[in-house]
Amino acid sequence: MKDINQEEWRKLISTDENAEILDVRTPEEYDEGYIKDAKLIDIQQPQVFMDEVEKLDKSKNYYIYCRSGGRSSQACQILNQMGFENTYNLIGGFSKWEGEKQTS
Repeated sequence: MKDINQEEWRKLISTDENAEILDVRTPEEYDEGYIKDAKLIDIQQPQVFMDEVEKLDKSKNYYIYCRSGGRSSQACQILNQMGFENTYNLIGGFSKWEGEKQTS
């Protein structure tokens, strides 16, 4: 796991052809806005989270965020324990995000 700031996130996402973005917030939070191309996997639903994570390709690079950085840090640690080698946690999360935002 590596903690990265917004500038690093945008730079890496724009050049990483193996990037996958995960939003680990609740569906309600996601509906209020999300980072483009993010896949929602709610970490507060442990069984659903684990079921969905098990379907992910371990060879990809996962860029993970939540509201403020706590849940995404936890998600990175879980993925690392499951054998995912490249996980990136967005420092400050979506609440500090200054880039493009999508809405449902």
